[in-house]
Amino acid sequence: MNDAQTAGDAAPLELRIETKSFVSADGALVEVVRGLELRLEAGSFGALIGPSGCGKTTILKIAAGLDPDFRGQLRTPGSRCLGIVFQEPRLLPWRTVEENIRLALPADRANVDLSDLFETLGLGSHLARYPGELSLGLARRTAIARAFAVGPDFLLLDEPFVSLDEARAERLREELLALTARTKVTTLLVTHDLTEAVEMADRLFFLSDRPARIILEEALPMPRAARSQDVVGAICDEMRALLARAAIDAGAH
Repeated sequence: MNDAQTAGDAAPLELRIETKSFVSADGALVEVVRGLELRLEAGSFGALIGPSGCGKTTILKIAAGLDPDFRGQLRTPGSRCLGIVFQEPRLLPWRTVEENIRLALPADRANVDLSDLFETLGLGSHLARYPGELSLGLARRTAIARAFAVGPDFLLLDEPFVSLDEARAERLREELLALTARTKVTTLLVTHDLTEAVEMADRLFFLSDRPARIILEEALPMPRAARSQDVVGAICDEMRALLARAAIDAGAH
């Protein structure tokens, strides 16, 4: 049983998962998450970091309200206006780029001006194209534009840069950060890439293996814009050392 509700506009994201399990194909009960508590202040950018298969996407689906089958509590920021970007762009192939983006809009905002959003993401000259004509990078930009078009107060990102080469990923990260800074949306990124997390986030949440729980939480003190590659590298080294220590402490208990 869970208690899921929406808080006020300036409220934080609060997620407590006492336990989350599923039944495997062979009938065994598999516990994915146990004893996880996460709080992310309104307007901030958090990163949930963990190894492949540890339950990151399961946690994200619970945070999105897509999986109510858990024991715990979820309180989301804002007025239930959620933007979500999955690992795959999930575009309708028979709709143009602009049509895919506008599909997410309510009827009373169907014709809202999105030119600034298109410009920020470099989509202005691609709006009449179809998904089959797009590179993976442009498809990802379209998916991000769709998430921002609704004016979300809560944004979830499930490894949105996976399979992109580093140059395209870096440019897309910069564009996404510009949008989150401009809109002040509360954002939670799911990733296995520590460098990516340090480049983008204000707060880091490190997960254990299954059943997943947060074994280390760290706030990053300096503004993201001030983090040079050397600074990012130094923070990553510090986080690895802290994570190794946390793993030893957890093993001792």
